[in-house]
Amino acid sequence: MLTIPNAISFARLALIPYFWWVLVGQNRLGLAAALIFLIGGTDWVDGYLARRLHQESKLGAMLDPVADRLMIGSALVGGMIVGALPLWFGLLTVGREVVVSIVAVVSYFTGNSITVSRVGKVATFMLYGAIPSFYLVSADIAPWIFGPPAWISGVLGLIIYWYAAIGYLTEMRRRIG
Repeated sequence: MLTIPNAISFARLALIPYFWWVLVGQNRLGLAAALIFLIGGTDWVDGYLARRLHQESKLGAMLDPVADRLMIGSALVGGMIVGALPLWFGLLTVGREVVVSIVAVVSYFTGNSITVSRVGKVATFMLYGAIPSFYLVSADIAPWIFGPPAWISGVLGLIIYWYAAIGYLTEMRRRIG
C-alpha cells in the first residue's frame, strides 16, 4: 500500500484542491495550467514506476484513474467557469467523462473490469496538453505558441477520447451480454 507510485498518486490527488484555489481563488491561469501539466505528467510517472519497481497494486490501479478523472474533470469544469476553455469543448469532454464513469461503475457492479485502452491513454495525453494550453492562451501567455497545439491536440484528442469511450461501451456490452 505504501509504495512510491501510490505516494505519487496521493500527491496528485492532494494537488487538486490547490489547483482549485489557484484557479478560482486567485485567478492565476498560468499557474493553474502548470499544475495541470504537472499532475498530467505525473500520471505517466506513477504507472511507469509501478511497473519498473514491481510495485503494482490494487490500490494504485484504483487511485491512478481516480486522480486522472478528478484532475481532468476539475480542469474542464474550472476552465469553463473562468472562461479559459471553449464551452463546446468543455461540455463534450465532460460528457465523455460521464459516459466512461457510468461504464466503470456498471462494470464494477457486474464483476467486470474495463481495461484502459492504449487509444484512451493517447487521448488523455493529448487532452492533458490541450487543456492547459487553452488556459495559457486565455491568460494571454504566448497565444501564438500555445494556441495551435491547444486546438490541434484538443480537437484530435476529443475525437480519439470519444472513440475510446465507444470502445469501452462495446467491451462492457460484450462482457455483460
